[in-house]
Amino acid sequence: MRSIRWGMVPGILMAALPLLAQATRPMTFMDVMEMRGVGGGQLSPDGSRVVYTVSIPHWKSGKAPTDIFVADAATGAARQMTFTREKSETGPQWARDGKRFAFLSDREGSQQVYLMPVEGGEARKLSEAKDGVHAFAFSHDGKWLAFSAGKAEDRQISLVDLGAEDLAVAALPRHATPIRDFAFTEDGGRIFFTSPDHLDKDDLKRKEKKFDVRIADPEQPPVHLWSMDLKDRAEKRWTEGAGFTIAGFQLSKDGRWASYRALPAARRVGDISQEAASLHLLDLGSGQARPILEKYARFSAFSPDGQWLVYAAPERFERLRNDKLWVVPTAGGAAKNLMAGKDMSVSSASWGEDSRTLYFTEALGVDQHLFALSAVDGAMTQLTKQTGVLAGGYSAEARAFLVSYSHPRKPLDLYVAKPQTVGSAAAWVKVSDANPQVAKLSLGATETVRWKARDGVAVEGLLIQPLGYEKGKRYPLVVQLHGGPAAADMNGFQGRYVTYPHVYAAAGYTVLQPNYRGSTGYGEAFARQIGGNFMRLSYGDILSGVDHLIREGVADADRLGMMGWSAGGHLAGWTLTQTDRFKAISTGAGAVNWISMYAESDVQSVREFYLGGKPYDAWDNFMKESALKYIKHAKTPTLIHVGEADQRVPKPQSDELYMALKQLGVPVEYIVYPGMPHGLTEPRYQLVKMVSEFHWFEKWIKGQKEWFDWKALLDTLPVDADPVKSDLPGSAAPRRR
Repeated sequence: MRSIRWGMVPGILMAALPLLAQATRPMTFMDVMEMRGVGGGQLSPDGSRVVYTVSIPHWKSGKAPTDIFVADAATGAARQMTFTREKSETGPQWARDGKRFAFLSDREGSQQVYLMPVEGGEARKLSEAKDGVHAFAFSHDGKWLAFSAGKAEDRQISLVDLGAEDLAVAALPRHATPIRDFAFTEDGGRIFFTSPDHLDKDDLKRKEKKFDVRIADPEQPPVHLWSMDLKDRAEKRWTEGAGFTIAGFQLSKDGRWASYRALPAARRVGDISQEAASLHLLDLGSGQARPILEKYARFSAFSPDGQWLVYAAPERFERLRNDKLWVVPTAGGAAKNLMAGKDMSVSSASWGEDSRTLYFTEALGVDQHLFALSAVDGAMTQLTKQTGVLAGGYSAEARAFLVSYSHPRKPLDLYVAKPQTVGSAAAWVKVSDANPQVAKLSLGATETVRWKARDGVAVEGLLIQPLGYEKGKRYPLVVQLHGGPAAADMNGFQGRYVTYPHVYAAAGYTVLQPNYRGSTGYGEAFARQIGGNFMRLSYGDILSGVDHLIREGVADADRLGMMGWSAGGHLAGWTLTQTDRFKAISTGAGAVNWISMYAESDVQSVREFYLGGKPYDAWDNFMKESALKYIKHAKTPTLIHVGEADQRVPKPQSDELYMALKQLGVPVEYIVYPGMPHGLTEPRYQLVKMVSEFHWFEKWIKGQKEWFDWKALLDTLPVDADPVKSDLPGSAAPRRR
């Protein structure tokens, strides 16, 4: 593999591009690699501050460690609170007084919990757990911080006395089996937790003795709900039975109720158990539980006054049916569907302080908005209408929204908004600015395009124009296909290794990102219509979009490329066998043989929906939808990518495609990323994926003589460089805290 034109990497093309006003330079591969991520946002109890994390790429170590920032919710002024370079601070939570926050950090080796004053100063280490801290939580009365620590098979809970000057730590009485999840009651008097009924000590012992064979789908003990009174340290068991296991629970603020999700305890294969999850309401006074939902239980939340439980569930227990929000009175009564007749799918919501209003975000096409929903009569109001992708929720305690927002020209950041003015983006307070460097980049203009599929159905997608775009001029087109397929390309900022359209825009390509049939945000029928007809229907929508751009004079029909990952990889492989219109294809983590894929993958139920049943019952359709069946039609030069440890779309699928193309004499290259799962997590591999893919198109679409050169790649990389310097607002000279 060699290239004599490595200088054509975007970023060295600047001299060949028209001079763009108000921009410094085009986006490069390293700009993608150096994008920072914002997460872990939480409003303080009084709503005056926000704590959040920012991941800052560190090229030398191949990691993106996180630091903690605190911002003023009224002004947006932010301060960086931790500076640990190659170590991470994660999961920050506010103490009840709002003057301190706690977080987890591996700065001294194993992960421990630390407490830090919001006004600054040294963080105080609260734990000395040999095997590290797993999770922590503050009690609502402000007296305690609890943390769970130890190996998974030996995890127990300890308490930190926040009122003691020495912040004394005391272990709670040891439970007979390890602790899984835990939570304080609102009054701080009890801790509820889940724990398995027993442990197989012989199984643990054989692993210690290096008998590390793996048993497929091993039998697991049931997990049940317990509590411990913090005054007398008395334990109480709340659920029991061998037929089910607790997968999660919530507690009401009034102390009267708990809800829990239950899974069948029997041995099971694949992901079918998630569809079988049931929802139950537990009366903490009587100890009696009643079933609320028999299947598809995922989300539930109590109203602040404890009178209502909201949950998300479909009206019919079938895959990809819309999830509706339902409310059920805790005191007893029938559940009410708040979204009957609305073609929307909502998977979570947050309560207003009045216990009568619910807030949620939902995609409408390529944008995502905030909505309010009455728990009394189901009246719904769309609160935001901006172009872009908004997520997050409402804090009833802080009486404010903390939302994330991204726009085609604005990377994701956090904002605080008040209920009265949340509809006006101008009134939001921006509390993070993780990627100020983007203001120095020239980005291709993003627009929404719409076309008619072959059967007349309306389809839309995103079109990213090349830099210096001239109307009426035709450009080489790269089609970038999203995964899922139950997902969508949306009007957020795009700077990631899977799709990186602005790098192509810098090199004179136009990019189409079609939201083909099966995508979300377009209603239930649109998402479900590909059931039993996955490849053909989605493929038809994609090709119709390409034809539309050719008719509009945007795309050059003789210079077409296609790339995709996961479901996008499936469709790229399918396209390879259906047409020779494309000059080059790049497929990542794609399936080509649904018969073998069914057993190889860690997910089966989704395949059954998209392919019409189990392969033993729908053999002909599984084969009809498999690209490998038509592989003799393949002519397009193809680049294949796969993670060596991918469990979702395992490597044998890529092996089958590579072998077939080699045997047929079709130009093909195959890159395997060592140890990588379904998504590439190692920055060096992400960069190789982008660079190799881009130059595959440069070779076969634009006529570049060769396509890849390791020496040139290595010579241009900052392998021995210092960590990316932080120029975030509020940053100071690096020092450890």
